[in-house]
Amino acid sequence: MTPYERGAQAERERAVEVALGTLDPAAKARLLGGQDMWSLPALGAIGLASLVMSDGPVGVRGRHWTAADPSVALPSPTALAAAFDPELARRAGRLLAQEAHRKGVHVLLAPTVNLHRSPLGGRHFEAYSEDPYLTGVIATGYVLGVQDGGVGVTVKHFVANDAETDRFTVDNRIDERVLRELYLAPFEAVVTGARPWGVMAAYNAVNGTTMTEHGPLINGVLRGEWGFDGVVVSDWLAARSTVGAIRGGLDIAMPGPHTVYGDALAAAVRAGEVPEALVDAAARRVLLLAARAGLLSGTPAAVAVADRPDGIDGDALAREIARRGTVLLRNEVRGSAPVLPLAGPFHGSGVAVIGAAARDPRILGGGSAEVFPDHVVSPLEGLRTALPDRVPVSYALGAGTGDELLPAGHGFTLRAVARDAAGAELGVVRLPDGQVRWLGELPAGVPYERLHTVEIRGEFVPRVTGTHRFGTRGAGTFTLTVDGRELFAGDQTVGQGDPFEAFFGAPLERGTVDLVAGRPVEVRLGCALPRGLDLPFPAVGFALLHGEPVRDPEELLAEAVALARAAHTAVVVVATTERVESEGFDRADLRLPGRQDELVARVAAVNPRTVVVVGSGSPVEMPWREDVAAVLLTWFGGQEAGAALADVLTGTHEPGGRLPTTWPARLADAPVTRVTPEEGELPYEEGLFIGYRAWQRSAALPAYPFGHGLGYTTWAYESLTVTPAPAGSDGLAVARVLLRNTGQRPGREVVQVYLAPDPTEPGPWERPERWLAGFAGITAGPGETAEAIVTLPRRAAEVWSGDGWTAVPGRYTVEAAHSVADVRLTARWDVTK
Repeated sequence: MTPYERGAQAERERAVEVALGTLDPAAKARLLGGQDMWSLPALGAIGLASLVMSDGPVGVRGRHWTAADPSVALPSPTALAAAFDPELARRAGRLLAQEAHRKGVHVLLAPTVNLHRSPLGGRHFEAYSEDPYLTGVIATGYVLGVQDGGVGVTVKHFVANDAETDRFTVDNRIDERVLRELYLAPFEAVVTGARPWGVMAAYNAVNGTTMTEHGPLINGVLRGEWGFDGVVVSDWLAARSTVGAIRGGLDIAMPGPHTVYGDALAAAVRAGEVPEALVDAAARRVLLLAARAGLLSGTPAAVAVADRPDGIDGDALAREIARRGTVLLRNEVRGSAPVLPLAGPFHGSGVAVIGAAARDPRILGGGSAEVFPDHVVSPLEGLRTALPDRVPVSYALGAGTGDELLPAGHGFTLRAVARDAAGAELGVVRLPDGQVRWLGELPAGVPYERLHTVEIRGEFVPRVTGTHRFGTRGAGTFTLTVDGRELFAGDQTVGQGDPFEAFFGAPLERGTVDLVAGRPVEVRLGCALPRGLDLPFPAVGFALLHGEPVRDPEELLAEAVALARAAHTAVVVVATTERVESEGFDRADLRLPGRQDELVARVAAVNPRTVVVVGSGSPVEMPWREDVAAVLLTWFGGQEAGAALADVLTGTHEPGGRLPTTWPARLADAPVTRVTPEEGELPYEEGLFIGYRAWQRSAALPAYPFGHGLGYTTWAYESLTVTPAPAGSDGLAVARVLLRNTGQRPGREVVQVYLAPDPTEPGPWERPERWLAGFAGITAGPGETAEAIVTLPRRAAEVWSGDGWTAVPGRYTVEAAHSVADVRLTARWDVTK
């Protein structure tokens, strides 16, 4: 902290004490509970404005889940981590701060720093990596960027929210050393490296105590050991006990207006169940957060308006992150050169683009990560724009991503009309995809207590002739009509296990209608809202679903094969769906949905220049990977996914990504797969051995190891020297790696440095064979050299002993590597106590 920053902080702390001294216990208790879905109450008597929070690790949704106020949609966090570049993460954070200010948001509910413990984790697209060090470094950059813009974060989900099954009730049983070295490690890195303004307490319990009440971890570790001075906010609906939460260190219970704080907390203070000093401490932290955000009158914000990063081009940054996170897994020589980048002359019929996801890509994960961008560039559109006019680009569907109905999107022009019980119109809202998702705040002029029905209505222009399928999702009494035909009238309910099931639950098909391409028809889905539900906040969630005509699968495959056979190059785009990867559930397997695997195999059999583009947030099985010329992993690529893909395919930019998580060849090979608790408990029986740490002990080999990724040039690792870290620093040693670009193109290499203990000196501590201790990206032109300088942190040679961190002395090997399985240079290094 600079002297100015220390002075401003002291001024904020003085103002907070003055404000706190004027509040009675009831006002302080109100300050700790949400006043609605996304905000805390204003207190005019002390000059406190209302503080607004918003979802979104890849974009800023704002208070309303609506396309009326679109958001920049960045690629998934797995893509950001794949870039192995904390400065790029910081730039992403600055853009999101800019977006937050545009939407009136003061705190972003991100980033997610839970680990990829098992490939079945359904929400892994929203987290970064299986490796705690990489996760911590990327998250630190992200948090610094958001807070550079004067917007707070809530680093989540503290801690061990590593799967979705029974997430509200599961008790994760974790050894203390494992908890420290793996699951707490990225939180510690962010807290000590970026000083975040907030942390979010998870739904789950750890070792018998729910995280919103976990005093030893919140008060003891987070605040006590790490010096965290920000707020701890509950995940939405996670706080369950007034006394337990305030004693456990929870500052804010969300959402409102019905929370375990507010009136309930004030009553607990009056009854002597809660010391007022605990409420004072929590209120002090909330007021400090407000002061940092510039919401406490008369105190300086942490970042002045003039100092905020501004004018960042969201489209350009989204495109850059997408291409730099793209991982080239395979690139085989066909003829005299690798198939990528694409190069002419394009004999035959040019480039065949195949796959449902090539035309209608999935650009982001489902649940809290979902936002509405104002445009999406598809892979088909991106390639058609990028390739010269003389290169024909043809398209075939080939195989869909499954027969499941999806929210009404392409060809639909829809709005939602809200009415009261008498039929009077309360408001009209434009819908981009047939989904009504009103959480907490309803559209302007639509009071929840008067709302009786919501009707989705509008026009649909089919793009293909045939029998179209329609359906519903959500809760209520539905009436569905298409082109004047009533397809369904009746009640629909959802389960009670997850309060968000109405928003993300299973689709139901309700009927079919024969339609003609290009001829518009009227569509209506009326919903009389269910009454008598015990909801903690106003919520309306249902959707109009649609599926295009189901053509003969063999006919579709034959069309794709014929197109590929005649083409110079075939680009097949495959992807997961929102029913495979999303918030609220874990995955049952790692297979691509539908007949996409078969599509790839058939295309590859007739075209040796087959390039497969995989759009998923986390690992999928690729049984055809050795039979195709190239494989590109684009994750969920954000709004500029197609443009970024075209940049990579045509070679205007190099694919820059490296795998932040190991990809198994088969789920059966994965060392850790269990995500389902038994009798409420999920033991982390694998201990320290997740991700590549576990693969080191496995007889099976992964399809692609951690850190793997190819470029369009080649590198020679020429020398590695290791020297002591500067005196007084927190470093263990400094590794310097000299590289030479031995290819014909400029490029970037990510030099990964691993630390491996001497296997002949096992000592008392069980440890992996090697672990990531640092990395650095370098760039160079053809024939040029560049030096990567990587400082290895002292923590890399330490273990948690129960009483604290202990350096493990002995001989280590410092490894300079292209991936965890591709070590290029080694050096010895001795560690002393």
